[in-house]
Amino acid sequence: MHMILLSGGSGKRLWPLSNETRSKQFIKIFRHGDDYESMVQRVYRQIRTAIPEAEVTIATSKSQVSALHNQLGSDVGISIEPCRRDTFPAIALATAYLHDVLGVGEDEAVVVCPVDPYVDESYFSCLKRLYERAQAGESNLVLMGIEPTYPSAKYGYIIPDAAEDGRESYTFREKPTEEVAKNYIAQGALWNGGVFAYRLRYVLEKSRELLGSADYAELYARYDTLRRISFDYAVAEREKSIEVLRYAGTWKDLGTWNTLTEAMQEQTVGEVMLSDNCENVHAINELGVPILVMGGKNLVVSASPSGILVTDKEQSSYIKPLVDAIDQQVMFAEKSWGSFLVLDVEENSLTIKVTLNPGHRMNYHSHDKRDEVWTVISGTGRTIVDGMEQPIRAGDVVTMQAGCKHTVIADTKLKIIEVQLGAEISVADKHKYEFPE
Repeated sequence: MHMILLSGGSGKRLWPLSNETRSKQFIKIFRHGDDYESMVQRVYRQIRTAIPEAEVTIATSKSQVSALHNQLGSDVGISIEPCRRDTFPAIALATAYLHDVLGVGEDEAVVVCPVDPYVDESYFSCLKRLYERAQAGESNLVLMGIEPTYPSAKYGYIIPDAAEDGRESYTFREKPTEEVAKNYIAQGALWNGGVFAYRLRYVLEKSRELLGSADYAELYARYDTLRRISFDYAVAEREKSIEVLRYAGTWKDLGTWNTLTEAMQEQTVGEVMLSDNCENVHAINELGVPILVMGGKNLVVSASPSGILVTDKEQSSYIKPLVDAIDQQVMFAEKSWGSFLVLDVEENSLTIKVTLNPGHRMNYHSHDKRDEVWTVISGTGRTIVDGMEQPIRAGDVVTMQAGCKHTVIADTKLKIIEVQLGAEISVADKHKYEFPE
């Protein structure tokens, strides 16, 4: 069974924990054993448990690849989008990747779903049925219709129409008002959660028709010129040979603070204290200082290196335009090798705490316009500076002048304070090289 998980977006409605580089699906807020896991870790673990035979490919942008490798491991299958071009180009590229790169046959079915829904085990049983119906080939497209629990204005709707010639047909409507949504639900409408299945041949043909090619290499090479078009608009709303399977289990789109806190198993994550007279308060703290909330009611409190949010829960869904006005450097990011946290920003310096996971290393690279000083604060590893390898441990200091090639390798979990010094400190000032043998 083949699956494509769509991982995109910036998740600004969950600021300050999410931003342009750290999307909402990477926030670790769900208790799992003695630790916390993110949305993507949770759904990936659920797939591996419920459908162990599934071959999973994640369609995502370049900016999310490092975080996916960090949270899911280096073996996870990824179809990389060179830039964002909406859902149909992403799905077409991933479908071509399955066919051309992985060798999946055109008559094989694939299930497509978002990477970040909050669901229970019955969801995966429905995914299996979607796959089976698509593999049977009686309809070109098989969709999951989610049974609504309230008249939401945030979701699209699948509305059944009168049968014609013995076949059911459907109308699609996007994000109506609550009053209109009530009328849709009275007609038997279902939420459109963006979950569907098809045979590869079907989307490859649509790709040739709408994008001019179904060849993976060609689509990838000219991806930035492809039409920005959604799968719903380009395909689902125009398809006549369609089947809808009803899903009545747990399903939540955790896109706002209000909905996210509804799914949290605990009121607090991190170092947080709530007074006894707090009511309906959730707090998440990623900072190294305590948060105390007293007498709060219907609040979300969230603190990260990017900022601090205190909001009424009902007002939290209106955060995006305010966050759009914030112009800020990325303060925290997960990389394939670990993570970094910005500690201090000055005009001619940047101070960062770098954490490397055991057995991982940075790229071998250099900078033209800045010097760097590494101070090891814990762990052991090795540096390579202009081809010379040296062991490092807590207390060691390594200085690198602009232009020299360097990297660091973690033998154990390794933590380093990195000070960058220069008049022009920019992410663009980096040259990568082959790792020295």
